[in-house]
Amino acid sequence: MTREQLFENIKRKKSFLCVGLDTDIQKIPEFLFDEEDAMFRFNKAIIDATADLCVAYKPNIAFYESMGLEGWDVLERTVEYIRTNYPDQFIIADAKRGDIGNTSAMYARAFFGNMDFDSVTVAPYMGEDSVSPFLTYEGKWVTLLALTSNKGAFDFQFMEDKESGKRLFEKVLETSQKWGNADNMMYVVGATKADMLKDIRAIIPDHFLLVPGIGAQGGSLQEVANNGMNSQCGLLVNSSRAIIYASDGEDFAEKAREAAKKVQQEMENLLADSGLN
Repeated sequence: MTREQLFENIKRKKSFLCVGLDTDIQKIPEFLFDEEDAMFRFNKAIIDATADLCVAYKPNIAFYESMGLEGWDVLERTVEYIRTNYPDQFIIADAKRGDIGNTSAMYARAFFGNMDFDSVTVAPYMGEDSVSPFLTYEGKWVTLLALTSNKGAFDFQFMEDKESGKRLFEKVLETSQKWGNADNMMYVVGATKADMLKDIRAIIPDHFLLVPGIGAQGGSLQEVANNGMNSQCGLLVNSSRAIIYASDGEDFAEKAREAAKKVQQEMENLLADSGLN
């Protein structure tokens, strides 16, 4: 999917919502276990309930890896289900990969060649040769970790270079622009760091940002939009737990839709305020 296609979907749906499919077998409604394939049926119901309200889905790979072969099977079928029934969705593998070149090439083959994701989250710590294999797939994207929403982000990401005064996340943003561009690389910037978005936009004005941290983590959608939106919106704001676990009863899909609709309506207003409706 191109940047222009992603922007068109945002305008058409009046939404820049990404729904995180962090499907925890210990949290999905118990009644689903009355029949087989509970994990996939949960995903399918969430997707059917929210697909018209969002522009992206982001399965967190750890929740599927933890289930072994069964989990990988669910992941593959989930991606296939989205591709078949909702082909306008942008699908992100939240895998946080990043290793030496030949290993990264295998990760890229797994997520782009075999499972047809649109993007993979990649850690930049090992440098260009750990990221570049993901950029060899035409029409695919790298979503590079830049400034994350967790408390541990302060352990390293804000460390300043003594000579330049630049923080580590700023060096990541600057250096990585030599590897990709605004058409094949986006960045993870946590909503809990929304006040940093103006600094980030000064470095990467045109790139899309994947922004986790609203909902359960407490980030402000208004602040994210005010500080991070650009002329093509430039934002995919993710919500996982607050949507998919809005209820643990038989009405879980209905409640997930209500939660997603609430976010989408706020996004519609923010897009209108920015003249992007």
